[in-house]
Amino acid sequence: MTGIAFVDGALCVDAAIIGKGLGFDPSLVQARMREGKIKSLCERGLDEDAGRYRLTFFYESRRFRLVVDEEGNVLRHSLVDFGNR
Repeated sequence: MTGIAFVDGALCVDAAIIGKGLGFDPSLVQARMREGKIKSLCERGLDEDAGRYRLTFFYESRRFRLVVDEEGNVLRHSLVDFGNR
């Protein structure tokens, strides 16, 4: 899989996107998720945001967020590093 796609009703995100977004090698993504070091949240848009999804990945002090449409196209993305808070 490359990119972002719906597979059996679930959103699947390529490790390359997550790794790049959080600032580390994509080969580390699955292990860090299994270890509970990467947390994720998926929100489905309502009303004027219907058909959009907000995917958020948390790792250490970083928050990587994607907004995608139903075809998996990235509409917006952002990275916030909260530092040592």
